[in-house]
Amino acid sequence: MSTQVKVKNRLSSTVQSLKPSGIRRFFDLAASMEGVISLGVGEPDFVTPWRMREASISSLERGHTAYTSNAGMLPLRVEIQKYLEERFSVSYHPETEILVTVGASEAIDIALRAILDPGDEVLVVEPCYVSYEPVIRLAGGVPVFLKTTMENQFKLTPQELETHITERTKAIIFCYPNNPTGGTMTAEEWKTLLPIIEKHDLMVISDEIYAELTYGRMHDSIAALPGMKDRTILISGFSKAFAMTGWRLGYVCASPDLLAGMLKIHQYTMLCAPTMAQMAALEALRHGRSDMERMIESYRQRRNYVVDGFRHIGLTCHEPDGAFYAFPSVASTGLSSAEFAEKLLMEEKVAVVPGDVFGESGKGHIRCSYATSMEQLKKALERMERLMGRLS
Repeated sequence: MSTQVKVKNRLSSTVQSLKPSGIRRFFDLAASMEGVISLGVGEPDFVTPWRMREASISSLERGHTAYTSNAGMLPLRVEIQKYLEERFSVSYHPETEILVTVGASEAIDIALRAILDPGDEVLVVEPCYVSYEPVIRLAGGVPVFLKTTMENQFKLTPQELETHITERTKAIIFCYPNNPTGGTMTAEEWKTLLPIIEKHDLMVISDEIYAELTYGRMHDSIAALPGMKDRTILISGFSKAFAMTGWRLGYVCASPDLLAGMLKIHQYTMLCAPTMAQMAALEALRHGRSDMERMIESYRQRRNYVVDGFRHIGLTCHEPDGAFYAFPSVASTGLSSAEFAEKLLMEEKVAVVPGDVFGESGKGHIRCSYATSMEQLKKALERMERLMGRLS
């Protein structure tokens, strides 16, 4: 005779309240169908360049399989410091202000957990990366959403920022170049926000994972502006610029007191980032710039092709200045983002992501990654044009 043990619900109320990723539903549906062209995955279609793979293989052959320092290999942190200073004019001390993490995602998580007390509000610039809201909630915080629009190229304005600040506001988090819109901010545009940030003593979490993927000009980091380094937590990694998504390697830079707090969490939850991935990243920073530049040029060409293609078939689309996403409006079709994406998948076998997955500001749009071959992009646009013809 079996005994059934009665237990209370084993999941916390916070975890129960989290919604499953809206991106995954379309990926899972697309994976069950044959002949689908996916413009949904936020991942380079390039294989990690050989020099990085070889460095990792060589480290394994030499038996470098032990833990590194909790903060990451010091030579890698030194190279990160040199790289950020040279490319983005922001300098961090490698021993006290740089922490190597298991992807930029871990860096976002520990940054929020390190600074938030229960009930603290975090301003989230929308449309935004899908993990920001749930990770804020898991850290005990309350997300407050700031709207950007295609009309202002998805840039954050001083008016929108000021309007949403309360006595509970602790920090603001954003990703520029932006996922999913490809929007960017210039140094002059950042400067219009600084008086508000300083007036309300806000902390800034700047997700700069797409910083290298800009077209026509260099990325401007908010951390490089006067007075901003000490109140900014800068997050980046190797996934996008160096085609190293599966290696799971990122880093976070902050003032020594903030970094020490994040290091505590990292020590207890991750210990250290994978040694073999750190060796590959070290090679990327020392000798992988030319590989990176070739990939960026390819993305630039694809961006131009895709944006022109969307406009040709009747979809309004702003020209993204960074990342590898286009965010066309489908409002003219009379369909919602989800309806359009589902119709496109089921009728023409093209997978895109509904814009409202990235927040209310994404309604009426779809995210299309152009990190795929020109041949696939051409076929996808042909299929989308057929659908648009039927809808019109």
